[in-house]
Amino acid sequence: MAQFGPVLTAMVTPFDDSGALDLDRAQGLARHLVANGNDGVVVAGTTGEAPTLTTDEQVELFAAVREALPNHAVIAGTGSNDTRSAIANTQGATAAGVDGVLVVTPYYNRPSQAGLEAHFTAVAAATDKPVVLYDIPIRTGRKIETDTLLRLAEIDNIVAVKDAAGDPAETASLLAKVDGALEVYSGDDSLTLPFLSVGGVGVIGVATHWIGQMMSDMITAYSKGQVAEAIALNAAMIPSFDYEAMPDAPNPVPSKAMMNLLGVPVGQCRPPMGPEPDDLADRARAVLAGLGRSVA
Repeated sequence: MAQFGPVLTAMVTPFDDSGALDLDRAQGLARHLVANGNDGVVVAGTTGEAPTLTTDEQVELFAAVREALPNHAVIAGTGSNDTRSAIANTQGATAAGVDGVLVVTPYYNRPSQAGLEAHFTAVAAATDKPVVLYDIPIRTGRKIETDTLLRLAEIDNIVAVKDAAGDPAETASLLAKVDGALEVYSGDDSLTLPFLSVGGVGVIGVATHWIGQMMSDMITAYSKGQVAEAIALNAAMIPSFDYEAMPDAPNPVPSKAMMNLLGVPVGQCRPPMGPEPDDLADRARAVLAGLGRSVA
């Protein structure tokens, strides 16, 4: 059973028309997500444009979403490629009352496995909240190796991994060795079903902004042994997986376009993300049409 629930969305960060952080929109989006199939949200992750947020903005965002979702999981993205900053961010999130923190592999620096272990150990020691490690080597330049994860799993409050390494076979090996000490969430929507098959507990998704209920239904079907139904639901979501990140519209640009189209205003991305391709709204409409939904 997933500690935070099986479907979490890495929530976009709403901005107003001037590009300022919009806390009212953030609260509205968080409520919309849990009303549409999500068990909780991850705030200020990659999809939340964390690199463009100031420390003060992040803490304000954590507190606002916590207030909006008193009975659902709120996980704060607090990682950094500076261990001191990650510790400070984690302490701020802890004070804001979040349920857990998501800590990404230090990016750009490319530390050794010993450096990664020391980094995550120090951040975990800075909070009494559960810690979710975020392994996404395509963005960070460094994979958290399985042996490192096994050692980190011995730390009491390191409880899960958001796995975006794209290697279900290695994930299966980790889960076979870790003996329940770590939960694995898929960090890639399209690999959620394969990860379930090797013992994953759910997804921290992006397309779940608009297909949260379908994703929840797929995970439920699989857990009940209704594999054919799970496969059919996964197939129906593939166009959404393809839409969520494209070369000319990388994540989170498509998700913001989709939510704006659906009448859940989140504004535009801060530079350097964006601008939107001229036809992105039409692509979003096509995805919705394939799901049997339409918008003006």
